[in-house]
Amino acid sequence: QVQVVESGGGLVQSGGSLRLSCVASGRTFSNYVMGWFRQAPGKEREFVAGINWAGAIAHYADSVKGRFTISRDNAKNTLYLQMNSLRPEDTAVYYCAADVNYRNSVRFSHHEYEYWGRGTQVTVSS
Repeated sequence: QVQVVESGGGLVQSGGSLRLSCVASGRTFSNYVMGWFRQAPGKEREFVAGINWAGAIAHYADSVKGRFTISRDNAKNTLYLQMNSLRPEDTAVYYCAADVNYRNSVRFSHHEYEYWGRGTQVTVSS
């Protein structure tokens, strides 16, 4: 069992930055892949970024490449998402998720992730 809690969302103007955090507990944090997903109203939940256990392998959705950076601090059991150059289309609820079946393979489907936080709202105004 893994519990994850996100924080750091808010309202920001277009072009601004936010940093999301996610604290995990319940299993050894360094044993599994972590990911960020988002869901806008009326849309499917989509992959944003994922990272392997060591933080050495990261994958991003094309829509956020070059603007978002995922990282993790295993000593603090914390996952981060640094979001720069935010756009109105980035507005969504952002979720942190744990894929405890893998340490290195970042998977892109939300169906593959077993444990989820409640989400944090990010709103980007134009």
